[in-house]
Amino acid sequence: MHRLRVLLRLIKVEHTLFALPFLYSGAVLASDGIPEGYVLFWITVGLFSARTAGMCLNRLIDREIDALNPRTAHRAEMLRAVSLRLVWGVVVLSLALLLISALMLNPLCVLLFPLVAALLVVYPFTKRFTWLSHFVLGSALGMAPLGAWAAVRGSIDLPALLLFAAVMFWVAGFDVIYALQDVGFDRTQGLSSIPVRFGVKGALRVSAVLHLLTLLSLALLLLAAGLGAVYAAGLGVMAALLGAEHLLVRRHSIGVAFFHANAAFSASFLVFILLAVLLR
Repeated sequence: MHRLRVLLRLIKVEHTLFALPFLYSGAVLASDGIPEGYVLFWITVGLFSARTAGMCLNRLIDREIDALNPRTAHRAEMLRAVSLRLVWGVVVLSLALLLISALMLNPLCVLLFPLVAALLVVYPFTKRFTWLSHFVLGSALGMAPLGAWAAVRGSIDLPALLLFAAVMFWVAGFDVIYALQDVGFDRTQGLSSIPVRFGVKGALRVSAVLHLLTLLSLALLLLAAGLGAVYAAGLGVMAALLGAEHLLVRRHSIGVAFFHANAAFSASFLVFILLAVLLR
């Protein structure tokens, strides 16, 4: 029981809340309403499986780096507490569940499985050789709404690609901010990130541009999916939330409020998508 509690802390299951609203939004848009329970079940299993595999791989591959960083040293300690063999077992089981989820949906989801698995495996290595690692992480999470759309329609259409772009830019943008915490450590270890490459001020500018691209992608979705005035009003709310996030960072606060702002952003998106689809 103790190992289970430590494992749940290690993979931070609660952070899946960032991706779930976009997953469901992709399914709602593709269904033009509430998706079938069967589809909702398997895309949810797929998301939790993918995220669990990704978090475990990140902890395993980065364990030596994490042990040296005072901010993340506890991760290496927790990893030792549950044993490497157990965590590798969770990776294999999670990837198997992700594949089963794809098989239960449709052939296109099966074709997307290797791409998702590759992103999960490659991401932890990218910080060792490129400052574009933030975009790899964003792409991994962006596959959630794209995969949900594919699960419903068996195709990948323009709204799905815009959802992918919006999530990719949004995640990359807040991951750049998150990486500010480790800029000094990363430099001493020869690791790559946008804050290391462009400095703190440059990183904040890049993050702001990425979040403007997020809003642009969501604005284009308004036109591509014909979402109407309710969704347009929601764009204003989401722009305000992203603005609040950047204001928090300017005041040197990358903490609970930062994560709450991102959780509120993704939840707001689902709410306004639901309203726009159900009211039209």
